Amino acid sequence: MAAARVMASTTLIGASSSALFKAAVASPFFKPQSVTFRFNNSPKLALKKRGFACSALYKPDVQIKEEGLPETLDYRVFFVDDSGKKVSPWHDIPLHTGDGAFNFIVEIPKETSAKMEVATDEIYTPIKQDTKKGKLRYYPYNINWNYGLLPQTWEDPSLANPEVDGAFGDNDPVDVVEIGEKRGNVGQLMKVKPLGCLAMIDEGELDWKIIAISLDDPKASLVNDVDDVEKHFPGTLTAIRDWFRDYKIPDGKPANNFGLGNKAANKDYALKVITETNESWAKLVKRTTPAGELSLV
Repeated sequence: MAAARVMASTTLIGASSSALFKAAVASPFFKPQSVTFRFNNSPKLALKKRGFACSALYKPDVQIKEEGLPETLDYRVFFVDDSGKKVSPWHDIPLHTGDGAFNFIVEIPKETSAKMEVATDEIYTPIKQDTKKGKLRYYPYNINWNYGLLPQTWEDPSLANPEVDGAFGDNDPVDVVEIGEKRGNVGQLMKVKPLGCLAMIDEGELDWKIIAISLDDPKASLVNDVDDVEKHFPGTLTAIRDWFRDYKIPDGKPANNFGLGNKAANKDYALKVITETNESWAKLVKRTTPAGELSLV
């Protein structure tokens, strides 16, 4: 499982096709020894102070810092700014990139099964492996797409959605299923465009799945809405729905359900979901909505 000890290390996050980057991050988990990458084809951008208008940057100058061993209870992937200060991937990474696209943070790389997620109740909300009854959680089979979150979004558990059976939000950031061909890495920041969304209902809670593609993907220019996904990635929408419908069945739980006619809604609907959950996040961090056990740092 966990291999050789991974020392605390830092790696610049962001999508790149450079040979150096590919060689260094072939594993789904970052395991460099104090290696830092900077890419000359984009300017160095400073992480902006958190703001609710979400005027954003792509590739803000943040790095990841691993603490502990992968696939252990102590493993954490923290995000740090250029001064070495820890920041929150949920609260401090901007949502918008300023050109109609969005920042997406990979939690679970494609073709892996460790259930990694942002720890919303821990200070600086690092990425960790989820647990149940003190044991690390794994999906029963690999997930076939890069999976993660949209920063600065929140599915408010006090809001019932009349369009989706009156289901309440699941108290987490909005999930993203990125369908591109390249496997990401835990903590990697990608620039994506939404193509559609699925309204998954998990034990009565609304758990949106935004279908998106990395702008670095070779087919990115060909897909701009949900109908394009079926044309250029035939069967993918059905496969995503079926995967999330069935993944709990091996553990003896019932299948998940989906609203909106059991079909993927289009890009415009996905953008509406993103806007609404971004507004909910803004109310959360302004403390006009109770945070409960969630960390706002």
